[in-house]
Amino acid sequence: QVQLVESGGGLVQPGGSLRLSCAASGRAVSSENVQWYRQAPGKGRELVAVIGHLGTTLYGDSVKGRSTISGDNATNTVHLQIDNLKPEDAAICCCKLSMYWGQGTRVTVSS
Repeated sequence: QVQLVESGGGLVQPGGSLRLSCAASGRAVSSENVQWYRQAPGKGRELVAVIGHLGTTLYGDSVKGRSTISGDNATNTVHLQIDNLKPEDAAICCCKLSMYWGQGTRVTVSS
């Protein structure tokens, strides 16, 4: 049974940073791609970032240049840091490994 648990969301002021975490159990995050998606109210799901099993990374245009995705094999966790947060970054963020999704963590950006 694969489980993904996200954490790290919360309320942050514009210009601030958040580090989201996706803790996996039942499968190694290093075994295949892990993706972070987000969905803002009234909008479709958006791919935010991907880390490949060889460590290659890919970012969505909306966060490119101000986000970093990384994997920690020791804790079997994938982190996503987003800097210079904007109100339009507010969303539910979820991670995905293979066919499995986490429940998500909410990011709110407001002053």
